[in-house]
Amino acid sequence: MPQDNRQPRKNHPGIQEGGVSLTRRDFLQRSVATSVTAALAGLGVTGCAVFARSPRITPAVPLRSTPVDTVRIGFVGVGGQGSSHVRNLLRLEGAQLVAVCDIVPEKVQRIQQWTVEAGQPRPVGYDRGDYDFLRMCETEELDLVYTATPWRWHVPVCVAAMKNGKHAATEVPAAVTIEECWQLVETAERYHKHCVQMENCCYDRLELMILNMVRQGLLGELLHAECGYLHDLRSIKLTRKGEGLWRTDHSIRRNGDLYPTHGLGPVAQCMNINRGNQFTRLVSMGSQSRGLNLKAAEMCGPDSAQAKQQYQLSDVVSSVIQTAQGQTIIVKHDTNTPRPYSRDIRVQGTRGLVRKYPQARVYIEHVSPSHQWEDASVYLEQYDHPLWQAIQERASGAGHGGMDFIEDYRLIECLRTGACMDMDVYDAAAWSAVSQLSERSIATGCKPQEFPDFTRGQWKTREPLGIVTG
Repeated sequence: MPQDNRQPRKNHPGIQEGGVSLTRRDFLQRSVATSVTAALAGLGVTGCAVFARSPRITPAVPLRSTPVDTVRIGFVGVGGQGSSHVRNLLRLEGAQLVAVCDIVPEKVQRIQQWTVEAGQPRPVGYDRGDYDFLRMCETEELDLVYTATPWRWHVPVCVAAMKNGKHAATEVPAAVTIEECWQLVETAERYHKHCVQMENCCYDRLELMILNMVRQGLLGELLHAECGYLHDLRSIKLTRKGEGLWRTDHSIRRNGDLYPTHGLGPVAQCMNINRGNQFTRLVSMGSQSRGLNLKAAEMCGPDSAQAKQQYQLSDVVSSVIQTAQGQTIIVKHDTNTPRPYSRDIRVQGTRGLVRKYPQARVYIEHVSPSHQWEDASVYLEQYDHPLWQAIQERASGAGHGGMDFIEDYRLIECLRTGACMDMDVYDAAAWSAVSQLSERSIATGCKPQEFPDFTRGQWKTREPLGIVTG
């Protein structure tokens, strides 16, 4: 991902907003001011946030766009994860990289070279500072703008794309604040454009197998799930390169579940969130903050600035979510303690349960040996998701065990066929909203926080996500 510590080289000549010309600085200041105002005003006397929005702008139907045979793409942010996505896109039929934007010219040049080597025309490069994505969105004939920038830029890039007639796709989380979530939803509705949060973990093999099990009724009625993001990032946060250039600042300033979607996305799909079900309320609490200070003392010395820094982020943040159908979900965030990687996936129904970590196991009443786990591989032949069966060979060698390739494949396939997205803007908003709601719950003594209804009641009639094939 690109660095996030440079100033724009020059102001953009202006973008039109309601007939008024805005400079880049105006654009950013207005966005920040709106988010801050919403954050301060959102807390009521009880600590529960209340969000009143305008009525839906477009008809409440899943968005189906006009099919596009060749999807013309502009990519913003081609650091580590962005480069991985570009490699996938260059392998996909019907995907053409037309433009690439990054604040580091050398990264732009590298992607241009990759594209030529893949047999495509050299993409136009945009590297004139932080806001050059605006020029790209205004100038280029694109169908899709894809961003893998630091978190603070996700919403500005997506909004600029949609306002200029392009679909948008973003790395996770799609947004940091509730107001940003609403910006994505309302812009997508106003301009009738897709805004997709690219949650790769929804395409991991076991998560898709669990979804298939749920759809076929193997687990019975769903009651409860557990999930999270448990990843030792201490060394990354304490190194001034890559994600350490910007991710650490969130740990200094914020205390909540900063990265909920990797675990929550697959669980939300199993529970039909926004498609017959809804998140209703959340309660969060956090432990002490110790891990980064201790690791900094070890890595940088006990008298270093990093060791003496006060980090607001709790080492372990635990949240409980309730759904409209009465299910409960425990979501954990732990990036500051020594531990093996885990997303702690567990889905419990009336007939049995599936877990992923530390080993994939299944227990189904009257099927499994009494009170004994079975290895999940026993169920793979019958419940392996057809998308994995069709795409696994092509996905071999791609990022994160192949799931990155499958998510990029589905994005391009849906745009080429005009199909509904597996994850739409309402999912992006609901899953990302956990971040600020958890911050507010912790800040108000663990008081419950109400989820905004980003669909404005349409979740009650929308169809659940189906089992797609490749």
